[in-house]
Amino acid sequence: MVKENTLAALAAGRRVVIGTSGLTAEDYDGIDRAARAAGSGVVASGNFALTAALMTRFSLMAAEYLDWFEIIDYSRPSKTDAPTGTAREPAERMGAVRQPALDVDPAQVKGEPGLRGGIVAGVQVHSLRLPSHSATVTSTFAHGNARLTITHDAGRDATIYADGTLLAARRVIAVEGLVRGLD
Repeated sequence: MVKENTLAALAAGRRVVIGTSGLTAEDYDGIDRAARAAGSGVVASGNFALTAALMTRFSLMAAEYLDWFEIIDYSRPSKTDAPTGTAREPAERMGAVRQPALDVDPAQVKGEPGLRGGIVAGVQVHSLRLPSHSATVTSTFAHGNARLTITHDAGRDATIYADGTLLAARRVIAVEGLVRGLD
């Protein structure tokens, strides 16, 4: 529904800010084409918390230099989508920077299918749904015997999303096409 509403708004000459986890990279490609054709703009973010934007930016930087990386996505038990937009967005964008190294293709792992997580744009993503989590995403990188862990951890207070939402609303005026992420 979000994609259809976005396309209708663009066709009506409106600019759009999207904050949902239900869209894929292919959906965003179509939205980008529609926005450019309409001479309009869209800002889309899987999470409007500034700390989530920084986690994404730092993860993209790390993906430029480190071959091994995966993402763990934590949320509340009632969260029905996996992964969350907070995890999907960096996974899609990191996969565009570099495909992570793998010793064993996840499709070749013995045991129950899916227990190694899922693949988003070539990046392994593991979604956990547990009480006490709201929206936590951790990108973990490895280089030799060293590890780098970058985590965004949201509490249950929705005010953390206000600054990023306002930033997106102010910036979409100058955007042509689609901009993904606040970073």
